[in-house]
Amino acid sequence: MCSVKQYDLICIGNYTKDTILSPTGKMHVDGGAVNYAAHAANQLGVKVAVVTHLSPEDRRVIDKFKQMGIDCYPTYTPTSTTMRLEYPTSNPDERILSVASTAGSITPKELEDLHSKSVAIGTSFRGEVGLDLIRTLKQKGTFLGADMQGFARVLRDEQLYLEPWDELSTALPYLDVIKSDAVEAECLTGEADIYHAAKIFSQFGVKEVVITFKDGVLVYSDGQYHLAGFYSANLSGRSGRGDTCLGAYMAMRLSLEPSRAGIWAAAVTSMKMEKLGPFDRTLEELTAFIKEKYPAAQLAQLAE
Repeated sequence: MCSVKQYDLICIGNYTKDTILSPTGKMHVDGGAVNYAAHAANQLGVKVAVVTHLSPEDRRVIDKFKQMGIDCYPTYTPTSTTMRLEYPTSNPDERILSVASTAGSITPKELEDLHSKSVAIGTSFRGEVGLDLIRTLKQKGTFLGADMQGFARVLRDEQLYLEPWDELSTALPYLDVIKSDAVEAECLTGEADIYHAAKIFSQFGVKEVVITFKDGVLVYSDGQYHLAGFYSANLSGRSGRGDTCLGAYMAMRLSLEPSRAGIWAAAVTSMKMEKLGPFDRTLEELTAFIKEKYPAAQLAQLAE
């Protein structure tokens, strides 16, 4: 019997090999919600682990996690999940997604010897994580967050489409936090207004709702709305925006209430969007950014 490993945050989801097309050109990057979320949380000083699937040829991603002090529990599959992300305009909410190959589903067995204070589920489309895993994690008493992109997106003939999720009312009571972007929120709730959408999500039983949109982050908790803006100098690294936000929010919720965790998440995401790849700025840079851009924010010690 393996000993149970203890973490502050476990990030779950498949690595994706991404081709990004935007008005500025074409790029090939290592992506996946798990990649962006784990690195963001790690930079915030919490103990992070990753559970993911990928091809052996992409082992460099695992090596980078380990170099940064992130424990990794990979399952090697014949192919990695391969995605194409096209941004036709400067609006990060507008994108066209396609998938050429997938690395399969993550099962409860892959986490049976791991324990964490919190877990962030970040998948690319429906089917990578099921309700069985969500229920299993909640039974462990985990503070559980999930990105709605992995449930609103449906893969059909290599194209990803946003569709309503029949299990929404069943799944959300198990979740403490959900993260959605404005487009996904409208698809799942039928409400284009993000404030109304956040309230609808909460009525399904989730405790905290985090919605990213082009101007910032909206947090809804205990009947209160909290807004924190984005202050990016450019959008060169906009791919991975929401994934970074979820990782940062879940990391900061270990020590801060929702409103303040939202400010830190918005700041991390703002800085990440200025550079391609996962968030890699220092705490000193981040603290200075928050003092400048969010002057009313109360800074606090990071989670231990």
